[in-house]
Amino acid sequence: KAQIQNGDSATRFAERSGYSKMNWANRLTLSRLLLTVIFVAALNSSWQYGRTCALVIFIVAGLTDFVDGEIARRYGFVTNFGKLMDPLVDKILVAAAFISLVPLKAVPAWAATTVVARDFLITGLRMMASAKGKVLPAEMLGKQKTSWQVVTVIFFLAMLSLHELRYANERSTWWFRAWDQAGPVLVWITVALTIYSGVGYAWRHRELIAPEQ
Repeated sequence: KAQIQNGDSATRFAERSGYSKMNWANRLTLSRLLLTVIFVAALNSSWQYGRTCALVIFIVAGLTDFVDGEIARRYGFVTNFGKLMDPLVDKILVAAAFISLVPLKAVPAWAATTVVARDFLITGLRMMASAKGKVLPAEMLGKQKTSWQVVTVIFFLAMLSLHELRYANERSTWWFRAWDQAGPVLVWITVALTIYSGVGYAWRHRELIAPEQ
C-alpha cells in the first residue's frame, strides 16, 4: 500500500508540475540537467573509476541533445520552451564540464572563464528578448561552437579515463604528446569559436541592448 501511495503521489506531483504534459523532446532536455549533476559528482568523486564514469555520462548527455532535436523536428514537437531551454541546458552542461576540468589541469582557467562568460552574455540576451515577447533560437554557428566544446571536453575526459584505467600515464610518449600538444590546439579552436559566435550573436541582436528611445 505504501508503494502504491508513493506512486500516486509521484503521479500527482508530475501532473501538478506539468511534467506529464511535456513532450518527449522537452523531457529529454530536462533529463540532461540531471545528467549534468551526476556528471560533476562522478568527475569530482574519489571513486576509482569516477572519471571514466563521467566520460560515459557526458557522452550520454550529448546523445540526448541530438535525440531530443531529432524528435522535435520529426514529430513537430518544436516549442518555445524547447527553443529556450535546449540551448540553455547545453550551456549548463558544457560550463559545468569546463569548470570541473580546471582543477584537473586539463583546461586553463582563462578558457573556462571565456566559455562561461560568453554563455552568460547569450543567456542574458535571450532573457531580454523573452521579456519583450521574443524567442531567440540557437544559430548554426552556435551549434558548431557547442560541437567543438563537446569534442574538447570528451578529448580530455578520454585522456583522463585512459590514465585512470592505466592504459597510459605521463611517461607514455603518445599520451603526453596528445595531452600537451593536441589538447591546447582544441582549447584555442574552441575559445576562438566561442568568442566569434558570441560577438556575432550579440551584434545580430544588438537592438535588444540598444538604449530605448
